[in-house]
Amino acid sequence: MAVIYDRVALIGLGLIASSMAHAMKKWGLAGSIAGYAKTEATREAALELGFCDEVFATAGDAVKNADLVILAVPVGVMGAVAAEIRPHLKPGATVTDVGSVKQAVVEAVGPHVPDGVDFVPGHPLAGTEHSGPRSGFATLFQNRFTLLTPGDARPEAVARLRALWEGMGALVEEMEADHHDLVLAVTSHTPHLIAYTMVGVADHLRRVTESEVIKYSAAGFRDFTRIAASDPTMWRDVFLTNKEATLDILGRFTEELFALQRAIRMGDGDELFNYFTRTRAIRRGIIEAGQDTAAPDFGRTKADGP
Repeated sequence: MAVIYDRVALIGLGLIASSMAHAMKKWGLAGSIAGYAKTEATREAALELGFCDEVFATAGDAVKNADLVILAVPVGVMGAVAAEIRPHLKPGATVTDVGSVKQAVVEAVGPHVPDGVDFVPGHPLAGTEHSGPRSGFATLFQNRFTLLTPGDARPEAVARLRALWEGMGALVEEMEADHHDLVLAVTSHTPHLIAYTMVGVADHLRRVTESEVIKYSAAGFRDFTRIAASDPTMWRDVFLTNKEATLDILGRFTEELFALQRAIRMGDGDELFNYFTRTRAIRRGIIEAGQDTAAPDFGRTKADGP
């Protein structure tokens, strides 16, 4: 593929940023890649693994002469990072991000984006429970959606960023920032909170021993623990910055849970059967959309086990 950006700067070098760098190198989408990370160990790992051509000890130095700047830091610090890099941004550059919340990012970063620089917030709906520079891989975004919330950015800047994501294998769609936050509260944020809660319940339920929880986890609990293994800093910031939408969906979840409790208490088998039938159809739709596999045991192989 042709080079889309001559120079890309990655601010933050965790799972998403390192995967983007691997993908850009694999498919020749960037001329050079500069990186910034807070710790020396992370910067050294980026050079050792070869997904950055240069690394810098400050974000300001990393973004100099970059055509694309990607903010891959926790949502809670994006405003401060944007303020730091503002004096160093190249005229005509594009700034984007990979945060799981969009309205809060728009409000935090937007005021620090100077005239002549386009801000195109983004969110790749891809990831694993692992984090850090050694967790990235080039095919992370294959057939996974990336959502852009362009706001007032120039159409040509949006089209160029779209081409980059598509070059990395992503399916790209655009939407308003507040709608993004509601959608993700349903599909990601609340499910993660429920997973954390279920693991917490097991931790506090003294009538079930820790060894029993671990040994018998394949009955369903194991899949909660995979989600609940995600980065704590990222998820803390998600819930603090997408508070309204998450609380809305949690309220609806609580209502549904009460309805199911009543059906179980009253022995209403028809209600339970009909409810499970309706929700099962959602799972079929996810598989038909190519966002998961119908293979037994979620496609796990023996190599995926302990």
